[in-house]
Amino acid sequence: MQKRTLLTALASVPLLAACGFKLRGSVDFAFKSLYLNGNANSGFLKELQRHLEAAGSLQVLRDPTQATQAEAIYDDLGQRRERVVVSRNAAGEVRELQIRLIARFRVRDAKGALYVPDSELMQYREISYLETYALSKANEEEMLYRNMQTDIVQQIVRRLAIVKSVTPTE
Repeated sequence: MQKRTLLTALASVPLLAACGFKLRGSVDFAFKSLYLNGNANSGFLKELQRHLEAAGSLQVLRDPTQATQAEAIYDDLGQRRERVVVSRNAAGEVRELQIRLIARFRVRDAKGALYVPDSELMQYREISYLETYALSKANEEEMLYRNMQTDIVQQIVRRLAIVKSVTPTE
């Protein structure tokens, strides 16, 4: 019985490998240093810096005097939060909201040539809403915004990782 289980397990290993499944490994960036250009107190940029430093061998620079030394410059073009009413009840009260987080950025070299042109990433979540639970819904909304921010930061790290050439486009 144990021999049969072992043989079945060994026979299934090639099937898993054939499906293309692969764990996401460490990230290799085409550039060795990146200057984060934006508000120094931005929670978004602080989280991006943490993710980039954890991702691998990239040197993240925040001091404006080091901007010219960086191979690439990440320009934070801003983040925007939106709330859109999705549905109302018969009395006209809001019952469902869609919250959105939109982040805009670009990556360039010190001369202005682009690695990643102006880009916009958006995440959204739909939440139910009741006036009687306004405080708890505000807390839930803030938690969802933090979650969306983390998702966008991870997408940005993946986008920076797919830049294969250190030759920017004009």
